[in-house]
Amino acid sequence: MFFQHAFHEYSLTDRVALSQLPLTVTVCLTAALVALHFPATLGNPFFVVFLATQAAAWVLCHAVPWDKLPFPTFLAIPLLDMVSISLGREGGQDSPIGISLLTVFPVIWLCASGLFRRSAMVISFLGPLAMIWVPQFLHGTYTPQDLMRGLLLPIMMFGIGVSISVMTQSMVLQQKSLEERDAALHRALADSQQKERLLNTVLETVHLGVVAIDADGREMMMNRKQRKNHVLGTPGGTGGHGESQLLVFDADRTTPTAADRRPIRRAALGQEFTDYLIWVGTGSEQRAFTTSARSMKDDDGSYSGSVIVFSDVTVLMHALAAKDDFVSNVSHEFRTPLTSITGYVELVLEDAEDLPQWVVQQLEIVQRNAERLLSLVSDLLAVRSGHMIVLPHAVDLSELVKTSVASAEPKANDGGVRLHVDAPERLEAHVDANRISQVLDNLISNAIKYSPDGGDVHVTLLQEENAVVCHVKDTGMGMGKQDQTDAFTRYFRAENVRNTAIHGVGLGLSICKSIVDAHGGTIGLESVPGEGTTFTFRVPT
Repeated sequence: MFFQHAFHEYSLTDRVALSQLPLTVTVCLTAALVALHFPATLGNPFFVVFLATQAAAWVLCHAVPWDKLPFPTFLAIPLLDMVSISLGREGGQDSPIGISLLTVFPVIWLCASGLFRRSAMVISFLGPLAMIWVPQFLHGTYTPQDLMRGLLLPIMMFGIGVSISVMTQSMVLQQKSLEERDAALHRALADSQQKERLLNTVLETVHLGVVAIDADGREMMMNRKQRKNHVLGTPGGTGGHGESQLLVFDADRTTPTAADRRPIRRAALGQEFTDYLIWVGTGSEQRAFTTSARSMKDDDGSYSGSVIVFSDVTVLMHALAAKDDFVSNVSHEFRTPLTSITGYVELVLEDAEDLPQWVVQQLEIVQRNAERLLSLVSDLLAVRSGHMIVLPHAVDLSELVKTSVASAEPKANDGGVRLHVDAPERLEAHVDANRISQVLDNLISNAIKYSPDGGDVHVTLLQEENAVVCHVKDTGMGMGKQDQTDAFTRYFRAENVRNTAIHGVGLGLSICKSIVDAHGGTIGLESVPGEGTTFTFRVPT
């Protein structure tokens, strides 16, 4: 049963027996040598008592319930061994065998126990010393030289005891440190397992499909919702196919998405994206998903995998399509009466000389607003179809900027906003004057509208190589990062203005983008909440 486990894993009784075992084996071998070479010694009473006490000590190691006694009680065994060895030394004087050297076993046991360290080291010296001096004092046959010669064994045992005690103390400290680390690891493991269970519960509860992949693109985890999405896109609905074999389509719902443009493949290439739209499946079961991916990094900052989230937006896509159809139908219905209104107003104005001046002025207001409404309807239709028609020609952009700023001054004055213009005397470019004026009017109007507490609006026009750049900067309420991302989306309004009295339907910036895109230019913005926003558009000269 011995030596099958680590020492501390045995019961206290077994540990006591194991500690006594080396001395017991050595005493047995010593008795055998004495019997072979010095049989007369076996008749010595002291030697017989020595063997008997050793046998008794071995029996006590197994018979006494040490775990039911006070813990240090087992140290009585090595103390008994010292007394027993003293008797054996006295009884083995006729043999040259150094029985007194057996003292090293109880000394090691006492000092290695880690208990009563100082007492153990004292006993490791005084025990062997008493073993040598006491018989000499009892016999009265000693000289100072004999006493000095007897110091060698106690000093040697003391040195061994000190060494064993130091090593034991070091091992105890190491064991304590290891136990603390082991306990910390167990706590960390339990905490990690708890967090893992919590994460799995959350992932199985959310109504989103979640997939995690490693650095090589291999799937590490897929939640219940995503497994259903996976089956939806599998030909025949059998499952077990890789992403490249799934029925995944682009935003038009019919064009198969290229393998390297599919969400998981893009994420495996280290790409990060947000709200990437795909359609999965076919027929009436086809569903729309917006997908987002974020990369995971290891401690060295190297790519270690990605997490991809699939959000079902089928209902939203159908609602958007219905809304676009509604806007398109209403816009078409508006065009006919608006065209009729503007036509008849033009006919009336042709004979304006016969009308009072105030009537002419009011008719011109009607004509201007009807044309503006007709232009807005046309823009709605253009945005709906994705096409914006522009007719570029040579235009002085400086004049367009100054005109737009002048037109906005009454509104700015009402809101306590100061307008500033920084434009060259003349800056010519080939653009659609009406459309660019529309962009300027929208941007300047927004800058004023979203500065409800007053402030400054700076309109800057300049030329950069083959492009004209215009900045419209305000000191208004600004917008957050997510709002900046969606600012040019149709019907979008920033979160911080939805519950305010600021009117709008969220089409102005979308139309501006369509116009700038039709010119082959770009438009963007920079904003800080509470500090203001700067819109910048560039168009080729």
